[in-house]
Amino acid sequence: MCVMITGIIMKNHLLPTAVLALSLAALSGMAQAKPPAVPDPQEWARMSPEQQAQRRAELRQQLERLPPAERRAFREQMRERLETLSPEQRQALAAQARERWQAMPPEERRRQAEERRAQIQAMSPAQRRELLQQRRAMLEKLSPEERRALRERLPSE
Repeated sequence: MCVMITGIIMKNHLLPTAVLALSLAALSGMAQAKPPAVPDPQEWARMSPEQQAQRRAELRQQLERLPPAERRAFREQMRERLETLSPEQRQALAAQARERWQAMPPEERRRQAEERRAQIQAMSPAQRRELLQQRRAMLEKLSPEERRALRERLPSE
């Protein structure tokens, strides 16, 4: 069959057009980035800090290639996935993350904090406002106990 198609293409001098069409089809398929899968929170917690950092960088790169609406949809799916966990499961995940953070060498904690600060500073004012709104929405969905525990852990000014 392939020989027959090639013969028809050659016979009708359609080779340049066929090559161009196939090339464009291949390129358009590559250009359309698919939204990444939302990571499972419990699988994420089992990763080492290095694995988490690598996966976070991969996700960030994939999300940068998506239109803003798809990035928002990804973040919303991630929030919904976390909301499906019970308060106890969320607290356990937060405790694991806190333990890992405390176990990190101070220079690594500083490096990660500076990296996140730089990411936020690189955002446009609109992106920062959106991030703030998302964080406020997330806080509103916490139970009173979770909010109280969070306030107790935050440094007082």
